[in-house]
Amino acid sequence: MSLEALRKGLRKRSPGVEAREDRGSLVLEGRVATWEERVALGYYAATAGYKGVVNDIVASEAEWAQAELPSSPFVPPPGERPLEGLSYDVVIIGGGVIGCAIARELCRHQLRILLLEKEEDVAVHTSSRNDGMIHDGFAAHPGSLKAAYNVLGNRLWEGLAAELGIEFRRPGSLLVFRNTAMAALYPVLAARAAKNGVDGWDFWSPRRLRAEEPNITDHQEGALFLPSAGILSPYRATVALAESAILNGARIELGACATGFEMDLKRITRVRTTRGDVSARLVVNAAGNWADHVAAWADDRFFSLHQRRGVDMVLDASTGASQSHILGMPQFTQAWSRSKGGGLVKTLEGNLIVGPTATEAPGRETYATSPGEQRLLERHLRINRALSTSQAITYFAGVRPCTWEEDFVLERSARVANLVHAAGIQSPGLASAPAIAIEIARLAVEALGEVMRVLPRADFRPLREAPPEPRRLGLEARAALVASRPSYGRIVCRCEEVSEGEIRAALVSALPASSLDAVKRRTRAGMGRCHGGFCTPKVMEILADELGLPLEEITKKGPGSPIVLGQTKARGGRP
Repeated sequence: MSLEALRKGLRKRSPGVEAREDRGSLVLEGRVATWEERVALGYYAATAGYKGVVNDIVASEAEWAQAELPSSPFVPPPGERPLEGLSYDVVIIGGGVIGCAIARELCRHQLRILLLEKEEDVAVHTSSRNDGMIHDGFAAHPGSLKAAYNVLGNRLWEGLAAELGIEFRRPGSLLVFRNTAMAALYPVLAARAAKNGVDGWDFWSPRRLRAEEPNITDHQEGALFLPSAGILSPYRATVALAESAILNGARIELGACATGFEMDLKRITRVRTTRGDVSARLVVNAAGNWADHVAAWADDRFFSLHQRRGVDMVLDASTGASQSHILGMPQFTQAWSRSKGGGLVKTLEGNLIVGPTATEAPGRETYATSPGEQRLLERHLRINRALSTSQAITYFAGVRPCTWEEDFVLERSARVANLVHAAGIQSPGLASAPAIAIEIARLAVEALGEVMRVLPRADFRPLREAPPEPRRLGLEARAALVASRPSYGRIVCRCEEVSEGEIRAALVSALPASSLDAVKRRTRAGMGRCHGGFCTPKVMEILADELGLPLEEITKKGPGSPIVLGQTKARGGRP
């Protein structure tokens, strides 16, 4: 589509909006009445065939300004700037699963690596706010980067999980046909799976589906079975990748918010952060929902991101036994839509996760849930007759960073010699992460090779030893563990059967937990039906003991989130 034709189409849809070309990308400017109108115009512009769409249209809604603000970064005390003046070969911005996977992969080379994360822990945002499904690759649009890296990443996760010491399973996914018209589409769906290179698929008749899933709805006409679909814990995977990178020499600086670049002749020379400014030979932009902002610091904003909220419902751990596979019942047009439609996803711990929803909404870090979103999830419960809303224990929301082209951005900057982008990583980003890391590491080494000699490391350590989990051991192995390390026999979280030993191990690991939420991401203490009602005081006491802090300084999620404000009476005495 020509620029003039696009402008004409935009004026017809919204007279107050203009478009201009900027170095191969399309820039939209102006003002509209609603967020929905802004989104529609962004998608329309993406059909014009430009390198990217930068949507700077302002929606005249009150939440717009607030939606563009990040959570308040940790500001260290005056003079506390441990990074000031340091120099690294690679600086990675973003401590999600993508950034941590890239850091680990780059450790295969003799490089000085620094990863910056603005929160008090890794995996605080999108990387922990998803259902943990390792997608098979069927849903991604054929020919997209999503499709290619999804399938490649799916194949890599099993071996990577073994190296990291985390659990990974392949229950497989069933796309259930709701009627004969849907079932008749099986040849089309099989052709799509083949085009995407998915590792296996099959048609299950209604009788076989009923035999394999006795609780399946009566309103079904068979299913498309995709055996390569897997599950893992997304937050544990991210922590494990980060710890593996640290064990191989990378530095991960938490509470370090990148705030800008210093540039010289189209090269980044320094990265400004709240913990000091560092020199960098190369920068990797893995900043999730803020990746377009990071690109703008280097005058390389050829894409922009919009946010897709997804709300999930978590069911009680007892529900896991009611189904053996991941289940979904998509709408007729779901295979050609921008989202996968959601379903019932098994977890390693036995819970079922219902969802997610998919709505376009402002807010890069807006995680509140609403009754309306919760009701949208209830339709998925009909797939499994053993489920009901009474089994729900909590809801949570995630925000996905989407480009208007609905694809990943994995490339060296065309404008900045030492900048590599890993942006627009929405679903299936978790499944794609190992393959994305390999590609970004390749691009980084290629760019570094222009200014220095990059050598492989002979001493790279692929294996990470994970701490023991008594609840996953047999009786004899558990008894032996408790006999040698008694703290593993003292259960702190009854819902999830988490021991004191596991919590203390999380506080002295390569990437130590320092808050209640960080402990939760590593051990699941507090993730059960009671939401930490019983175990929170004990977890706080263990944190205080290991960190050498008073209880008043123990936080839920880092600075600014104290759990208690002070004592109501003197210890062991009267007020």
